[in-house]
Amino acid sequence: MAADPTYLIVGASLAGAKAAQTLRKDGFDGPLVMIGDEGERPYIRPPLSKEYLMGQTDRERIYVHPEAWYETNDVDLRLRTTATGIDPAAHEVTLADGSRIGYAKLLLTTGSSPRRLSLPGSDLDNVLYLRRVGDCDRLKETFASASRVAAIGAGWIGLEATAAGRAAGVEVTVLEAAELPLLRVLGREAAEVFANLHREHGVDLRFGVQVAEITGKDGAVSGVRLGDGSFVEADAVIVGVGVTPNVELAQSAGLDVDNGIRVDAGLRSSDPDIYAAGDVANAFHPLIGKNIRVEHWANARYQPVTAAKSMLGQDVSYDRVPYFYTDQYDLRMDYFGYVEPGQYDEVVFRGDLDSRAFAAFWLADGMVLAGMHVNLVDQTRHVRNLVEARPKVDGQRLADSDVPLAEHIGT
Repeated sequence: MAADPTYLIVGASLAGAKAAQTLRKDGFDGPLVMIGDEGERPYIRPPLSKEYLMGQTDRERIYVHPEAWYETNDVDLRLRTTATGIDPAAHEVTLADGSRIGYAKLLLTTGSSPRRLSLPGSDLDNVLYLRRVGDCDRLKETFASASRVAAIGAGWIGLEATAAGRAAGVEVTVLEAAELPLLRVLGREAAEVFANLHREHGVDLRFGVQVAEITGKDGAVSGVRLGDGSFVEADAVIVGVGVTPNVELAQSAGLDVDNGIRVDAGLRSSDPDIYAAGDVANAFHPLIGKNIRVEHWANARYQPVTAAKSMLGQDVSYDRVPYFYTDQYDLRMDYFGYVEPGQYDEVVFRGDLDSRAFAAFWLADGMVLAGMHVNLVDQTRHVRNLVEARPKVDGQRLADSDVPLAEHIGT
């Protein structure tokens, strides 16, 4: 153990802030330092593609804690500070200015970064990504001035930004290589629901297309040329083609890295004094029985609580069922569980897909692996409980809305 008693958090994020909060709540009264390369104190990301982007909430509400919280709780928050290296043997982190911070325990909450396009025109003005609050502010400004926008990628970020653009009166064309939006995540039947939703709101959906280049005039975007030679006019381009975990620090320190920083159920890395939580952590999940990396808000909110307790020597493991949600137009969706493409053999629907009031469950050999509801908010708890229980069910009976979901647990 290092002589320095400091607990250090690299990543001034939601995950970092929640870890700091838990450390203080659970009695750690030693030096606590959090560093981050942004100029903003830790904030929550979902509003950046939802209510904050649409002007439905003010900026102050996106922050994890009030500004005074860090001083009140004796958290040394250092913004605009970049960590450039970790020396596990010396228990030190090197900063961009050459200085070093010693630590007894280190938590990495470095998150992820948007995948960048590498095609002609991708460096033009108004090629936009959505990850940080500054990105969101720029996109809001674009929606206020642009008349036509192209969204490359029909994942969650692309679709939520599209919904916000339509709410602002902007014409939006979505360009997606797959046959449907969210196809890899939801499967064909549920993906069709989201495709129809956006069509009904006037979105021009182009599936099975390849983007060849982003065209420009005087350094600014003028449109997108597709692989078949067709052209989509646009004043701006929103890119949402996934993210990659920020593992550079961990990798250079010799930690076990594989699609994120590999950690156990207690969020400990291959180094006993270094932990990871949030988007960057590829953590062993006791319920699922393998390492998984989850990029959604709930993981960044709750996983660092376990990490902080683990740092304090408590015998804990993170076994919360993965969760995410989306709000698009008049659609609310909550999804619980974890299932990869090809790992389920049946999707069971109950309710009315046409009116977008239904639940769906992903099954493998009759076992419930994941479930979601669309616009059935009163069923949220029951969907979550069923996924947590992972029972074997009869698909026909599960599809019967007259049979309460609670009756399927333990059957």
